[in-house]
Amino acid sequence: MLKAGALEVELVPQIGGSVSSLRWCGIDLMRRLSDHDREAGNVLGVAMFPMMPYANRIAGNTFDFAAERWRVLPNNPPEIFNVHGSGWQHAWTVTEAGAGNATLSLDVTARTEPYSYRATQAFTASQEGLSVTMTLTNSGPVSMPFGFGLHPWFDRDPDVTLQFEARRFYLEEPGGVSGDPITLPPELDFAEARPLPGGWRNNDYGGWGGEATLRFPSRGAGLRIKADPVFKHLMLYADPTKPYFCVEPQTNASGAFNRGRWADSDEGAIVLAPGENAAGTVSFLPFALGE
Repeated sequence: MLKAGALEVELVPQIGGSVSSLRWCGIDLMRRLSDHDREAGNVLGVAMFPMMPYANRIAGNTFDFAAERWRVLPNNPPEIFNVHGSGWQHAWTVTEAGAGNATLSLDVTARTEPYSYRATQAFTASQEGLSVTMTLTNSGPVSMPFGFGLHPWFDRDPDVTLQFEARRFYLEEPGGVSGDPITLPPELDFAEARPLPGGWRNNDYGGWGGEATLRFPSRGAGLRIKADPVFKHLMLYADPTKPYFCVEPQTNASGAFNRGRWADSDEGAIVLAPGENAAGTVSFLPFALGE
């Protein structure tokens, strides 16, 4: 448990290197891991898990890079496509721990997947909030495209609102795969705070400004998400039939690995040579409503 002032953050390294709860002034600001899901080791029940070595789905479970076709395996049945890479499906190791900080690490060696990588998550709790610095290193023998992000889950209170700025909206194709971007239409824009959509939403917002604000009026608190510029994309998942929703900062555009535009900065894929790394920090900053 990390503590700093009114902030309490619990980690579950053994369940995908995840956060199991984030509480401020006794208020849950992420979905709390239930006892049942904790006992079952269910990473899909946590408050937040890491996405590495890329975010979102790879259609057809293949992508082309450096004149070679790379294959990944489906990893989230009944879905047919690989989703969010492999980091969230491994136990992580605690390499540093203190009252307000902890570092988790993971080493993956390519076997059934094309990636060998080392990943770390450095968590720091302070009076202002929680910061998570993610570092991803290519430990394989050849250059490869990478991406990373965080996948927090939030309770879908009836009065919750969301606010963030972006420039593009990626259409959704069958199987949850992201298609090409379009200019963000006003009816899909969250530049002003608004309730969650009444219908299905599983889309990447590109050209994200690096900040999102969630407000939970019935809880009397809100949460600001602030991310380094390397996080160019924000994924919004909101199913009106579910009691939760997700707002996911990520470096690569959803679907980028299938489009293969590796030099396109808007796509956000990061090509790392052997031994190279990329890093970025996301902060979660609670506040009382009215501030």
